[in-house]
Amino acid sequence: MRRLLLVAATAFLAALGATSGVAVSQDAKMSFFVTSVGSGKGADLGGLKGADAHCASLAEAAGVTGKSWHAYLSTSDTDARDRIGKGPWFNAKGVKVADDVASLHSDANGITKQTALNEKGEVVNGRGDTPNRHDMLTGSKPDGTRIADQTCGDWTMSGAEGAAMMGHHDRTGLDDSAAAKSWNSSHASRGGCSQEALKGTGGDGLFYCFATN
Repeated sequence: MRRLLLVAATAFLAALGATSGVAVSQDAKMSFFVTSVGSGKGADLGGLKGADAHCASLAEAAGVTGKSWHAYLSTSDTDARDRIGKGPWFNAKGVKVADDVASLHSDANGITKQTALNEKGEVVNGRGDTPNRHDMLTGSKPDGTRIADQTCGDWTMSGAEGAAMMGHHDRTGLDDSAAAKSWNSSHASRGGCSQEALKGTGGDGLFYCFATN
């Protein structure tokens, strides 16, 4: 009996140590992720303030604390590239996706389906998966500047009106064009800003989050 208790205790401590190691690693490294869930209201994220709060809430739930998070979203008067700090940025597995703002918006960035993980370190469904969730809300041009009329009312609309520019986190689309392979500026939503409209083109109201510090 004593031996069984000793084995059980050892296993428990080992598991606890492994879990603690993961948490510490994420705290030290993770500064970029794709949201595992959206707002549930399509492109209505509660504006930039609501989107930023969503990023922070997901990161905290994943055990990452002590960081300030901003959503990679442009609005009618704000460029996404100016909201995300200076970098470098790492995913939940500690893999670097970009050194700085310039490299993030160049062919040198490391964003792929395998690196654009959610805050839990999980791969997000892309083209060819069911359901496809590769459309990321951005409202941005390839260089990270705003497209004022494609931000779903600065992320407050969830109906049949409006449109949102989106990128493909898996860098894959219907063809081999630059737009199809763009992580931040592939195509606009069709049919409005609702959850149904976003799902209709292969999305789910997800977006990118970056630590600014």
